Amino acid sequence: MAPMKTILVVDDEPRIVQLVRDYLEAGGFQVVTAGDGPAALREAAARRPDLVVLDLGLPGLDGLDVTRSLRRDGAVPIIMLTARTDESDKLVGLELGADDYVTKPFSPKELVARIRAVLRRAEGLREAGDLLRVGDEVELDIPRMEVMVAGRRVELTPTEFQLLVTMARQPGRVFTRAQLLDAVHGVAFESYERAIDAHVKNLRRKLEPDPRSPRYLQTVFGVGYRFADPRR
Repeated sequence: MAPMKTILVVDDEPRIVQLVRDYLEAGGFQVVTAGDGPAALREAAARRPDLVVLDLGLPGLDGLDVTRSLRRDGAVPIIMLTARTDESDKLVGLELGADDYVTKPFSPKELVARIRAVLRRAEGLREAGDLLRVGDEVELDIPRMEVMVAGRRVELTPTEFQLLVTMARQPGRVFTRAQLLDAVHGVAFESYERAIDAHVKNLRRKLEPDPRSPRYLQTVFGVGYRFADPRR
């Protein structure tokens, strides 16, 4: 039997925290909660949750600041809860490394489905069981979710890693944004294809010697993206 997954739920509205806790516990998860940013970081450090559900609009240290701190310390999956409908807010969260977002008001059942999808993605990668090399510089250890670029280890979120694996398995193939959304199970972003641009921007910042002139992740204008074929 698989061990119970721990979810950290961070929101300053007790009613929402209780609602999410009830649905998650009914779904077989262990739940830890926090009502503000500093408490969230303390709980994350102490409990090492498998995933964080994080409200963007926290008082004081807001959700974006918490995301930055969590990303400095590791790659725990993050699903943002946001009442903000402005596209720029969503993009900032995704560019900071969030794996998904859910807009308030939300369906608790949908949130649980999103959580399961993100956890399955991370677990599926760990169980994939192979080592992928592209050219002389890029190596992906899929079971360990580790990336080496020119001898340098790169820390990626589960979503970033899934996108990179998808493209690196077929160097030179052009993927549309819709195809890349499907590769990360689509449920995460509905039809929000600009989310892919945010993740590719993140990947370039982490992988590329010069993100403004990408060597590995190339844009094919009007179509999508490809991983450069080292044989060409």
